[in-house]
Amino acid sequence: MPMKIKYLKRPLPNDREAPAKWYATPIIDKPETVSAMTRAATENTSTAPLEMQAALGLFGNYARKRLLAGESVRLGDLGTLKVTFRSKGVDNIDDVNAGQMIYDVRLRFTPSKEFREGVINNLTFECGGVLDDGVDYSSLAAYRKAKGLSTEEPGSDGSDPDDSGQGTFG
Repeated sequence: MPMKIKYLKRPLPNDREAPAKWYATPIIDKPETVSAMTRAATENTSTAPLEMQAALGLFGNYARKRLLAGESVRLGDLGTLKVTFRSKGVDNIDDVNAGQMIYDVRLRFTPSKEFREGVINNLTFECGGVLDDGVDYSSLAAYRKAKGLSTEEPGSDGSDPDDSGQGTFG
């Protein structure tokens, strides 16, 4: 199933005076509920959705304890989860204070090579619309039509001649 993207025009972050450029941005749907996810993930298996939900809860408790202890947590073949942060520097050792120095604390997921490649090498994209000057067009063809642009020429990203905006990556 292709990933939906939207094209939007925005100024360059480092040069606000330069003409705005078109960018592709992902359209991220809301995640499924845990119940829906466990039903879908256990479909055609002997594992009950409730068992998977319980296992996720147990793993969440375990991971929280390990992360609070400063350890990284392996998420099966998916990758690793760890705590990262930034720190302000001090000139004198007598001035060190973790509470004042540490900021921007985050949880960082690092996918395994196999998981990362399995996702990235199989991605395909589908245009889910165009956003321009606050107007949300349903498709690239609808945007072109509204702006009086040709809808016959294919996009430069390998899209179909019907301007669906589809492309692959990997």
